[in-house]
Amino acid sequence: MVKVCVFDVMETLLDLKTLDSLFEGTLGDATARQQWFSQVVQSAMVSTITDAYQDFSTIGRASLEMMIDRRRLKVADEQTDGILEAMRRLRPHPDVAPALERLKSANVRMTALSNSTVEVVEEQLANAGLRDYFERILSADSVRQFKPAPRVYQKAAEVLGVQPSEMRLISAHDWDVSGALHAGCMAAFVAREDQVLNPLSGKPDIVGKDLGDVAEQIIALQEQTSGQSSAAASASKSGSS
Repeated sequence: MVKVCVFDVMETLLDLKTLDSLFEGTLGDATARQQWFSQVVQSAMVSTITDAYQDFSTIGRASLEMMIDRRRLKVADEQTDGILEAMRRLRPHPDVAPALERLKSANVRMTALSNSTVEVVEEQLANAGLRDYFERILSADSVRQFKPAPRVYQKAAEVLGVQPSEMRLISAHDWDVSGALHAGCMAAFVAREDQVLNPLSGKPDIVGKDLGDVAEQIIALQEQTSGQSSAAASASKSGSS
């Protein structure tokens, strides 16, 4: 039985398209934002695989410098700083707040698990008006590895006082879902624009077109499980009387 839902933050809750105008103004191409974030994820994975940890913000800056170098551009430090600072003021996707409110009303326990540091995520969620939905913020920084390393999810389960099988990771990233499943967790995939599951990885039991769809499936499963538990308890009581 799932006891807690753990949410990825970047792209799952917060919309990186907020940065597109800054990338267009600085690098001359709005699509550079997508290339940059792919580089961030790649560099984070290399950091974990080679056991050469740097925090996510440092990797974000280094990845941006790589993008600038590839384009043979001269970019002022204040422009680079502006992009990285804007990461703390990302807007949530339109479906996020209603979905979280629906889950809160259904008494679903919620927390956030990010590759970014706790300090950054606290600021991001506060600025997005989402912080009060989560009982706490967890970071891969605590184990000096990044998702999808299994230890990140296992440590989150330890901190939350549950078994990995009792924790559901909710993410719009196939690699995040794969990591959670490999670590023994449940998972839910938010199929946002251009996001698809990896056919080589296990498929989660919940896949939704947006977070609202995922939330309704989580609540339906919770009600089903609760009903089954109540029926089992009644049967046990009847049998012993």
